[in-house]
Amino acid sequence: MRALLGVSIALFVTTSAAAAPPRAGLVVPGKSLGGLRLGATRAQVRAAWGPRFGLCRDCREQTWYFNYRPFEPQGAGVSFRKGRAAALFTLWSPQGWRTERGLAIGDTAVRVAGLYGTLLSVNCGRYSASTIRRGRTTTAIYVVDEQVWGFGLLAPGEAVCR
Repeated sequence: MRALLGVSIALFVTTSAAAAPPRAGLVVPGKSLGGLRLGATRAQVRAAWGPRFGLCRDCREQTWYFNYRPFEPQGAGVSFRKGRAAALFTLWSPQGWRTERGLAIGDTAVRVAGLYGTLLSVNCGRYSASTIRRGRTTTAIYVVDEQVWGFGLLAPGEAVCR
């Protein structure tokens, strides 16, 4: 019984521990998010963002959450399809993230249009996603209450609303 309890505690600590995604991550639409590209292997993600991450229990695809601090939601995440990164995204509006054109988390939705023009907006319920298509890749700029809340980089077939 003690061994089982020890394993359970170890699994809980491992899946909720903090890691090291970039604190001031850069998003390059159609190319990269936080220094990673779509198609990155699990080993490449670990090398870039560290070995400590939480696992999503309810996600269809294997999804890792890299939080700045244990039990705090800010950070970044990655979902895998067939062992490769199919979606890269920020978690809970982490300050310091921006695009290569200078659009930052916390900026207004008006600034999105000023920097990127008119974008297709997807209604995700409580938030929306302004999307940029570059080749087969979709970049999402998530907006809540008319402010940039986060970013995502999505492979074909990945849902914009996360």
